Amino acid sequence: MVSTLETGCYLVNGTELIPDTGDAQAQLSAKAGAEVSKEDAKKETIAYGILKAHNTSDNMEKLQIKFDKLTSHDITFVGIIQTARASGLEKFPIPYVLTNCHNSLCAVGGTINEDDHVFGLTAAQKYGGVYVPPHQAVIHQFAREMLATGGGMILGSDSHTRYGALGTMAVGEGGPELVKQLLSQTYDINMPEVVAIYLEGEPVMGVGPQDVALAIIGKVFGDGFVKNKVMEFVGPGVKNLSADFRIGVDVMTTETTCLSSIWQTDEEIENFYDIHGRKADYKELKPGKVAYYDSVVKVDLSQVRPMIAMPFHPSNAYTIEEVNNNLADILHDVEERAKVSFGDKVQYSLKDKIKDGKFQVDQGIIAGCAGGGFENICAAADILKGNFIGNDRFTLSVYPASTPIFMEIVKNGCAAAILETGAILKTAFCGPCFGAGDTPANNAFSIRHSTRNFPNREGSKVQNGQISSVALMDARSIAATAANKGILTPATDFDGTLNKYQYHFDKEIYANRVFDSHGVADPSVELQLGPNIKDWPTMTALPENLLLKVVSEIHDPVTTTDELIPSGETSSYRSNPHGLAEFTLSRKDPAYVGLAKEIREAETAIIEGTDPYAAFPEVKSVMETVQGSYADVTLDNIGFGSTIFAVKPGDGSAREQAASCQKVLGGWANIANEYATKRYRSNLINWGMLPFIIKEGDLPFKNKDYIFLPGIKKAVEAKASVIKAVAVSDGKLNEFELTLGDLTDNEREIILDGCLINYNRVDN
Repeated sequence: MVSTLETGCYLVNGTELIPDTGDAQAQLSAKAGAEVSKEDAKKETIAYGILKAHNTSDNMEKLQIKFDKLTSHDITFVGIIQTARASGLEKFPIPYVLTNCHNSLCAVGGTINEDDHVFGLTAAQKYGGVYVPPHQAVIHQFAREMLATGGGMILGSDSHTRYGALGTMAVGEGGPELVKQLLSQTYDINMPEVVAIYLEGEPVMGVGPQDVALAIIGKVFGDGFVKNKVMEFVGPGVKNLSADFRIGVDVMTTETTCLSSIWQTDEEIENFYDIHGRKADYKELKPGKVAYYDSVVKVDLSQVRPMIAMPFHPSNAYTIEEVNNNLADILHDVEERAKVSFGDKVQYSLKDKIKDGKFQVDQGIIAGCAGGGFENICAAADILKGNFIGNDRFTLSVYPASTPIFMEIVKNGCAAAILETGAILKTAFCGPCFGAGDTPANNAFSIRHSTRNFPNREGSKVQNGQISSVALMDARSIAATAANKGILTPATDFDGTLNKYQYHFDKEIYANRVFDSHGVADPSVELQLGPNIKDWPTMTALPENLLLKVVSEIHDPVTTTDELIPSGETSSYRSNPHGLAEFTLSRKDPAYVGLAKEIREAETAIIEGTDPYAAFPEVKSVMETVQGSYADVTLDNIGFGSTIFAVKPGDGSAREQAASCQKVLGGWANIANEYATKRYRSNLINWGMLPFIIKEGDLPFKNKDYIFLPGIKKAVEAKASVIKAVAVSDGKLNEFELTLGDLTDNEREIILDGCLINYNRVDN
């Protein structure tokens, strides 16, 4: 089904793989008719060509990328624009699209969400952007329909910014990286490795894009096979997939922790652009005659079967057949995984889901950038047709990803077929994906064609004793399960016909409702700021020395951004830095906020010129211990703050708030064995936080201990490869070592200045 090749590999004529072994050159000469150097062949990947076209440096190993377009949604764009304003923004220098698909429901938080929407509209008018009103389209579907271009690059403040199937290399990052683009700065990265995702064969009926995606994720996530790399989809199997199918696989590449993705394009993608009235934006993309890839993932599409990613990660993937044949064992494994994340906070069991030897689920959701596509919904309608979901606990909701898709399924009859079953059709909304809509009942089990199934992400609150489960599946198997009244069923059991529906895009829907400035700014427009929209607090530069209190210690194998800053109802406060910070780690470590605030009081006292020992008496004895060995350290050359330890933090969302909330609460650093994603590490850096790495093994500190960092400012300035640290506990000092990993010169300056806002103020 899916296999990996860790050695490099040559791809000849887009079809034949030649591993980089001893006789590779001889095989290349025979196949290609000439010798080809590895260095030249690396330049023949699709990814290399796109990155070269967007690189502004003279060094293809040290890239400085300028993107063609930017896109954000209503959880992120307020903070981004507020940050850019604080740094001198006058006009959007490139097209910037503000969609409203996350905080679409205005029932939470009073006027908060709609205030953010009005802010977005006035910002698009003032600075020359595009504003997509609520319920029109989810961010990524609008980008596919209206923004993607062959050979282009788009940066989005959402982790699932992936348009590679359409020939656009897209990257999901935290808000500060978009701020840099708005200020005409660059996205600085080392040249990433490029991994060939070699597709062959053709999917069997009943297998959809989510099945292929989960099979790939299950294979490559655990060992980081494609982490921070570009996944390039090539091979003879690509032509056997429709545009919607490719899009559905592509959007899920985020869950592998890759940097970005790109696909070879053909007449199928040209037709997609033609349908959307943008044929001129199509560009044929394919590798050169001989292209070199750093590694390979081979996918035999004909062997993929309906998949399910069991709680609590997309990589916990099985075939549905495996689950049904091994119910007790697999459900027990899920229960054991729950103990790792939740401990004894809740009573969690899935055994009651087994009814007469079959697995009974409670809810089905087909939604968002992954599930809400035209072909997914039409296939679900065909499977559901003539059935009904029943009048017991099982429910089914379907969210088309855009109003044009909704319009088309109304016209072709699929909407009626779905509604007749007892299912509900809803407007374009990302809520089910992050816990702001369709939260299951306590102990319920939900199957979803969406992007993630992390702990708590669907909206449960473990600290209140509430927990439910989400498993990821393809729309086709969700429909088959719904037709079977909630009994887990693979779509390959469906013996009817899946029709091929023609899609007609109605461009007037957006023309009549979306505000498009066409790049013309209107400085006379006043930004409308609701009472919840607040400026970022003042942040100080990195002091000479730091004393940090460890205020959380997390030993889970992976910590997601949803655990660092919960999604769901907290999203209403993402325009209010202090308001949102109150939720930091609230579902993982409720004591964190209080502990962080205590040590922050000492730092605030220093800034205000008052007595830090009076503000937080505990710190006095710690300072006395430090000064016993470091006599030159005084209140004039030290800063106080907090840090957390987590084994591998930052998997999941690109939301910068996972880092900014820590900073607002006085955080100066994270300490980790490794960082799950580049985007989370970048968020830390852009908010002036030190992304420390410590070797795996026994920690020299524990929660509520202190860590002293002597000469930290000089160490950062000097690009020290090793950072001296001192654990302070029970009146004793214990030296140990930390590292910071690779930092660009600009990243060092941002940390030294205290955050990106300060960096831009100083730079300007």
